Amino acid sequence: MKLLIGENIKRLRVTNAITQEQLAESMHVSPVAVSKWERSETTPDIALLPKLAFYFQVSIDELMSYDACSVELDIQEFLKAHGAAAEAFNLKECKALSSDAYQKYPNDYRVMELYMWDLIGGYADNDRNEVLKHTAEIDKICGRILDGCTDSFIRADAVVMRGKLLHAAGKTDEAVALYQKELPDWYQTAGQKCEQLFAKDTPEFRNRLDENICELSKFVLNKLSKKIWFCNPGTTVQEKTEEAVRLCDALKAFRPFISEEQLKSLVSYFSSDFEAKLRLAKAPQKLMNRIHALQTNC
Repeated sequence: MKLLIGENIKRLRVTNAITQEQLAESMHVSPVAVSKWERSETTPDIALLPKLAFYFQVSIDELMSYDACSVELDIQEFLKAHGAAAEAFNLKECKALSSDAYQKYPNDYRVMELYMWDLIGGYADNDRNEVLKHTAEIDKICGRILDGCTDSFIRADAVVMRGKLLHAAGKTDEAVALYQKELPDWYQTAGQKCEQLFAKDTPEFRNRLDENICELSKFVLNKLSKKIWFCNPGTTVQEKTEEAVRLCDALKAFRPFISEEQLKSLVSYFSSDFEAKLRLAKAPQKLMNRIHALQTNC
C-alpha cells in the first residue's frame, strides 16, 4: 500500500486542532521539519514513528498507510455489523466489535460513541459497578467528543453518558441538572420544529402533524410496553401478554384521526417490541404467536 505518512500527519494534526509549532515542539524537531513531512518532501525518522502514533492516539500502521476510502468502508462495515448485533440483543458481540474497531480507529467519533456505551452494557439498565470501573476511560472519551466532534447527536450522547457517570457516583442531582441544562425538552425536537414551520391551513402542516402523531404514539407505546412488562411484578407472562393485546385493541380508537396504514404501523411497532421481550423471556411460542397475530388482525 502506498505510504501516506505525510498526508496522515497533516490530517491528524488539523483534525486535532494542533499547530505545526506545537507538533514540532512535542517531537523535538523544527516547524520546518514538520512542514516538509506534510509536503512529503521528507519523512520522519523511524525512531519517531511510535512517538507520533502515541501522540495522535493511532496505530503505526494507520499513521503510515491510512487510506481514507478503505477506512471509511471498514467503519461502515463495522457499523452495519454492530447494528445487526444490537438488533439481535447480542451485547457480547456488540462489545467485541466496538472494542476491535476502537483499537483500529480510536479517533473516529462514531466508533468512540458505540465503544463507550458497549463498555457499560448499552443505554439502559447499566450495572453501577461496570460504570464505575470504566469511568475514567469513558469520561476521557466524552471529553474528546465534546471538544472536537461537530455531530450534534454524538455530542448529545456524550452528555447523556456523563450523566450516567454522575449517577453511578451517587451524584444523581448533578446528572439531572446536567440533562436539564444541556439536552432539549420534548418541545424542542426536530419533528416539533418542522411542524411549526408551516401555516396551519397548509397540507405541509397536516402531513407534519400526522408524522408527529405517529412518532409520539410510538414513543408512548414504547413506554406502555415497559410499564406492562416491568411495573407489574406480580403478573405472569401470560397476563402481561393479555394486557398487550388489550392495548393493541384500544389503538383502534385512533381510526378517526390517522390512516389505516399509520394504525398498522403503530400496531406493528408495539407488537414487535413486545414480541422481543417475550423472546428474551423464553416465553411459550403460543404467546409469541398471539402477539405476532396482532399485525395481521389489525
